[in-house]
Amino acid sequence: MKKIGLSVCYDTKNFGSQLQVLATIKKIEELGYETEIIRYKKKLSITFFKQTLPRFFNPYFIKSKMKGIKKKKAFKEHQDIYENIKIRNKRFQEFARANFTKLSKEYMGWDGLKKEASVAYDAFLCGSDQLWLPSNLGSHFYTLEFAPKNKQKISYATSFGVGQIPWYQKNGTKKYLNRLDSISTREIKGAEIIKGLTNRDAKVVCDPTLLFNCEEWKNIIADFNVINNKYLFCYFLGSNEEHRKIVNEFAKRKNLKIVTIPFLDNYVEIDNEFGDIKLYDVDTNDFVNLIRNAEYVITDSFHGTVFSIINHKKFMIFNRFASTSKDSRNSRIESLCKMLEIEDRRYNDDINKIEQDINYESVEKLLNNFRTESIKYLEESLKKVD
Repeated sequence: MKKIGLSVCYDTKNFGSQLQVLATIKKIEELGYETEIIRYKKKLSITFFKQTLPRFFNPYFIKSKMKGIKKKKAFKEHQDIYENIKIRNKRFQEFARANFTKLSKEYMGWDGLKKEASVAYDAFLCGSDQLWLPSNLGSHFYTLEFAPKNKQKISYATSFGVGQIPWYQKNGTKKYLNRLDSISTREIKGAEIIKGLTNRDAKVVCDPTLLFNCEEWKNIIADFNVINNKYLFCYFLGSNEEHRKIVNEFAKRKNLKIVTIPFLDNYVEIDNEFGDIKLYDVDTNDFVNLIRNAEYVITDSFHGTVFSIINHKKFMIFNRFASTSKDSRNSRIESLCKMLEIEDRRYNDDINKIEQDINYESVEKLLNNFRTESIKYLEESLKKVD
């Protein structure tokens, strides 16, 4: 059995990231291949400094690090929240330990990674998630630059996360894209970026979580009630205060409790008061079931959107980022809604549109076609390994 080395972000504290890694593994193994998540541990060396130094001149990287520092500082200033987040982080770790058991040894340093991985795997795959964010360019890991030229290098649904590549990263981005043997991305905008840089036609495929339908997901994650009463699940990662006011008014009219999982992406002061039931002691299994069993779902999250669609929920999507923002990551939701012809699920000044029925029969036809084409791409890419 051929062994595929996976360059994926599996140990992050993010529900969507864990779910897309889980789906990627399940589908590749279902297609008849062995998988192993590659673990790479950096160590001080000349190569390390050569790779790392440019990152300190990368504004996206600096901004990302500053955001992390600010977030940690804010949480530590609110000790009760900080303690609750530690509980949730432990649940993330427990989910990872239970579900991501096929892990490589830790490859030490860039040279060790290149040498040992080249003989350990028959092919390499990166994806999905926003692994090609401008802030990640300097890592060189999620771009498969360590993989040898003579072995298949596949991207599956890998996302840039942004609508455009900064001018000073275009050459570096073009270089790693041209090393890939099979290239796909999750968004229409991503395919346009690849075409513009390399003149290659990248396949637009669905997020790995969409490779399985509702019933198949129930075989992966058991169906159970996290909350026993009727509720509205509001899953916001952004910090827009007005969005929360709109949700409050709607829930009040519907006489529903608002369930939230607060302080996932940053400290949002209003979330101290927002929501009737605030959950911390939850894992990725709970996240899926909170969507499954909600009366309504309101979100600004891509995977909140995905699992609302999979489970045929009445839902509404708010923009997490301003459309004019250079940091906007709205393109992945825009792309998905356009493909499935559900652009009306994006909030446009009328929350009551959430009440309108969604033609899920039509959505499923479009999704099944998208899923079939995506599996075909993955299958054909992996066949090149044989």
